[in-house]
Amino acid sequence: MFRTLTTLAVSGAVLAAAPAAFAADTPSAMATTSTVAAVPVVTAADRVLGRADAPVTVIEYASFTCSHCAAWTNDVMPTFKARYIDTGKVKLVFRDLPTQPAQVAATAAAIARCAAPDRFFDVARHFMAGQAAAFASGNARDWYVGAVGVSGRTEAQIDACLADPQTQKALQEDVESAIAAGVDGTPTFFVNGRRMADHSLETLSAAIDPLIKGR
Repeated sequence: MFRTLTTLAVSGAVLAAAPAAFAADTPSAMATTSTVAAVPVVTAADRVLGRADAPVTVIEYASFTCSHCAAWTNDVMPTFKARYIDTGKVKLVFRDLPTQPAQVAATAAAIARCAAPDRFFDVARHFMAGQAAAFASGNARDWYVGAVGVSGRTEAQIDACLADPQTQKALQEDVESAIAAGVDGTPTFFVNGRRMADHSLETLSAAIDPLIKGR
């Protein structure tokens, strides 16, 4: 299994185009106030959690090897989901921006992409929940295998998907969209196209609540 994992990677050209994004997961160059950015529109290729007709779109650029991303998913996401997604007020769009070690992050991102469409966020939660243990043990393989177990796909199906050039192409498109939007760290959030100064629940709520007032 996973004969393709050692060869799957973001292309060198894309990595070279955004060295800061891959250097660390901390948003060291993040803007101090929310700003408008050229965020690519949401398409059928995006992974979306929530109702399609939700009035607010939140786009998250994240990495499965980013400790801050894991903390957000593990600690903030449950409240965010209950307050906004489950109530139909927000749809969350997840986009990949692999951070160091980029090969490990890209592999995890590819496995998540290869999951059954309704299992993507299950795999994402698995990766974020198990991130610390995987790094502590130095054993990414078990981390990957566990993800396949919740992916809704067989090992053979995941292998075939990892070998498909379209999988890497889709990952590269996410990276390129992050570059276009000026993303320089993970996690980075946009609320209806406006970049957030940080990823706290308080900051996100301050941006979202006026947009859903009275709904």
